[in-house]
Amino acid sequence: MDLLNTLVDKGLRRELPTREEALAVLATSDDDLLDVVAAAGKVRRHWFGRRVKLNYLVNLKSGLCPEDCSYCSQRLGSDTGILKYTWLKPEEASKAAAAGLAGGAKRVCLVASGRGPTDRDVDRVAGTIKAIKEQNEGVEVCACLGLLSDGQAERLRAAGADAYNHNLNTSESTYGDITTTHTYADRVDTVTKAHAAGLSACSGLIAGMGESDEDLVDVVFSLRALDPDSVPVNFLIPVEGTPLAKEWNLTPQRCLRILAMVRFVCPDIEVRIAGGREVHLRTMQPLALNLANSIFLGDYLTTEGQAGQADLEMIADAGFEVEGADQVTLPEHRVRGGGGCGAHESAGCGSHDGAGCGSHESGGVCGTAPVAAEPRTDLVAVRRRGAGTDLAPNA
Repeated sequence: MDLLNTLVDKGLRRELPTREEALAVLATSDDDLLDVVAAAGKVRRHWFGRRVKLNYLVNLKSGLCPEDCSYCSQRLGSDTGILKYTWLKPEEASKAAAAGLAGGAKRVCLVASGRGPTDRDVDRVAGTIKAIKEQNEGVEVCACLGLLSDGQAERLRAAGADAYNHNLNTSESTYGDITTTHTYADRVDTVTKAHAAGLSACSGLIAGMGESDEDLVDVVFSLRALDPDSVPVNFLIPVEGTPLAKEWNLTPQRCLRILAMVRFVCPDIEVRIAGGREVHLRTMQPLALNLANSIFLGDYLTTEGQAGQADLEMIADAGFEVEGADQVTLPEHRVRGGGGCGAHESAGCGSHDGAGCGSHESGGVCGTAPVAAEPRTDLVAVRRRGAGTDLAPNA
């Protein structure tokens, strides 16, 4: 297929596809799906080999969020039955992180619900970062605390944070349909602040909220322009009690096409399969490793994930290897010069259990909606173990 040959050539040169080419990937048929995966897989292997980076989430503060993000189980007025607790003590967070690191994770993502941190909250997280790094030499720590005020990114960097996550989630034109308590511009501003402070920027999206193909391409092109080092791709987890609980728009095939499109647009950036992979990719998860070079190990913030050991077995069985702590994730040119992608689970969560966007109907490139998947509510389970409980975590 000429389209795929063109996209592979562009990906190997870190050249931006056209919007039309990105839309065409999303519009490919199921008959062509394996060809799409194989083509995007060439780009993935060129920049990242067969390594899979493991990341581990620690939910520092769960629920009780004043924001009204429609996809989030921790949103204002939420009645989802999730765990609700205030800030974990540094030693509690360090213990939770240790479980993920023992399972093979090299990055710990510290997440707290809320609009954004107070200066006192930044001090709390600084203490937690110190505790984790004292116990685990070489660990990467990413903070995800919501909208940042001036100077807070610099303070987190000084405290030892390596990265900061804040997702754009959806296109600018549809953002107001999903959240009213803050704006798309607020999110862009926080990613920019993190970048300017010398933190590795991590920003992604949520698919499956009823968005169109155009929305997906818009947000991925916006992400590339922001030049993050990693792009988490969340698939909406429709948690009962949230406004988007009835949105079951994704099939495994559509998820793979979305991941392929992200890889073509951001060829040399860490593409991470985040919330919802178990719910929507299901038995196709191993195939997705040909597109993404990073996943979360174990559970998410408020919902359960695949067993940690099953994640490790899946990676090995698919012919991939877990990235070691001594290996550098990003290609050399990005590490050296900070050069980006080519030329150029609420406010506060990196993988907000299926964060998503849009309340309108999806209308692909030709105006036809993707075939809706059958609801798999049996695959959505509220987390009852790990951080905030007395039970061992899943890692």
